[in-house]
Parts: sequence; structure tokens; C-alpha cells
Amino acid sequence: MRNGFSIWIQRQWQHHGFCQLALIPISWLFWLISTSRRKAYAWGLLKSYRAPVPVIVVGNLSVGGAGKTPLVIWLMEQLKEAGFTPGVVSRGYGRARTGVAPVGALSLPADVGDEPLLIHKRTQCPVWVGADRAAACRDLLRSHPDCDVIVSDDGMQHYRIQRDIELVVIDAERGFGNGQLLPAGPLREPMSRLKDVDAIIYNGEVASGSGYTMRLRPGKVTNLSDGETLASLDIWHGMKVYAVAGIGNPMRFFRQLKELGLDVESRAFSDHHAYAPEDLAFAENNPLLMTEKDAVKCRGFAKPSWWYLPVEAELDDGLLTEVVSKLRK
Repeated sequence: MRNGFSIWIQRQWQHHGFCQLALIPISWLFWLISTSRRKAYAWGLLKSYRAPVPVIVVGNLSVGGAGKTPLVIWLMEQLKEAGFTPGVVSRGYGRARTGVAPVGALSLPADVGDEPLLIHKRTQCPVWVGADRAAACRDLLRSHPDCDVIVSDDGMQHYRIQRDIELVVIDAERGFGNGQLLPAGPLREPMSRLKDVDAIIYNGEVASGSGYTMRLRPGKVTNLSDGETLASLDIWHGMKVYAVAGIGNPMRFFRQLKELGLDVESRAFSDHHAYAPEDLAFAENNPLLMTEKDAVKCRGFAKPSWWYLPVEAELDDGLLTEVVSKLRK
């Protein structure tokens, strides 16, 4: 029920209608509260935390995924190549435990969140999770004193942490929906907030707009059961395959598979969905494809016929040049 409602509300936010218009007065109240809170931090009325190292926030204005995780992974790898020793802090959305905790190779998605676990596995960088990101920063730096830059996975509206660089990711396909603030639309802050950020990154091609374009390049599909066997999607040409996605924009993943020549029967789940074996029973023993983010939550009960498709972010070198220039000022 929750999964269906989440997908339904995301669709409603893409257009204007009676329900959206009826919620606009509540959106005004949301704007008043969120704007007042931001100004309170800016004016020092609410305490904020200044880390002893630069902080880069990778976030978005809308509810739901926009492609932050691939960008964070790309940024971590690029920073390491540039000579930095980065670490990541994240809320760990959907985790069952409270408090601050490190993410390790043996961590469970239910304990640390799916995205932080994926980031750690892909980058091998220190990752700490907690709703209190200031405490997560302090614990990370205490455990890894060599860390010289922190990347906050999401947290754009978490003004308790002072930041040096703000990078905003926008889903080029969905944009800002109907352009309304919560609950009438998907926005957590008004679009005017974009004037204050350091860079805008579009996940996908846009007809026009100032910013950088991020493309997600698919890699070799990997067997989820053993985590090692690689395959080309060509082996399933002419066959029906099944696909699931519990990400911000599942249709992007399904369309990508079809563009790669597959006959796909798909099933979408809400972002951060906690999978159970019965969720995937519809595929039976047929080939089942999923995203890498979904895979970290399904590895414990994976069948040999389950595979995931990793992606690599590709961006213009100008973004890294801009980030590194600001870090070295």
C-alpha cells in the first residue's frame, strides 16, 4: 500500500489539478517555516556546525531521487585522483537503527541505509551515517584524521552543517514537476534557491539551461548471487526478462533496458524500498535485472538468475576543475 501511494503521489506532483490547488495554502505555510528556519541558521539564531575541513553538499530541491548517489561516487573517485582524502556523511534514509554509525563491508542495508552502503562498496572511502550529520562529521574525522574533505550525501536542507560548496542534482526528465512546494508539489525549497548554489548538474540531457550534464553509462551486468560473474546484455536478446527498480525514477532504468534491446516486464517500487523475497517472486526463475542500489538489499536472498546493472557517471571535466579550485582557495 505504501509503495503504491508513493508512486501515485510522485505522478500527481507532475501536473496541476484540483488536489494540488487545494494544498497550496499548506505549501505557503511550509514555505514560511522552511524559509524562517534557513534564515535563523544564517543569522546565527540557531547553532550550526563548522567542520575543520571543507564540506561539499550534494543535494536537490525535490523530494525523491535525482541521481545524487552516482554523482557522489564520481566525485569521491575524482577527489582521490586529485590528491584529496575524502569521506562521506549521510542520513542513511530508511535505516532501522538510530544514532551515528560507520559503514563497513559487513554492514546491513537495514542498519546503515542502501545508498551509504553502495557508496562505501564502490569507493572504499569512510562513510558515516546518522540523522545528526554534525555528529557524523565529528565521528568520521575522529576515526579518520587524515580526511581532508567531507561530502554530504543529500543534506541540502540540513542547515545545521555549514557548507563550502553546494552541488544540486536535477532529474532532467522530471524537472521540478508542477513547480509547487510540499505538499502541493515535490519541492522542498523554491526554485529561486538555485541562485545560491555553486553548480547545477542535470541527470540526463536538457534542451537548454546553465549547468553540467551527467550521463549514466551502463557497465557489465553482474550476477547478484555470486557478485563476480559478469555478462553482456546480449545474452538475453530475444528473451523476456524481468526488471525491478526501487529508485527515484524507476522508468529511467526500465527505458534504458529497452533501449539496450531487451524485452522487459517491469515492476516499480518506491525509492529505498526494503525488498522481501515475495516482492520478486513474479519473476520465478527467469532472468531478473535490477539496479545496483536495489542489489545491496537483495543479496542475502538472491537467486542465481538475478543480476544487477551498475552505472558510471560521466561529467564534463569543468565540474571537477570548479570544485577543486574552490577547495584550494
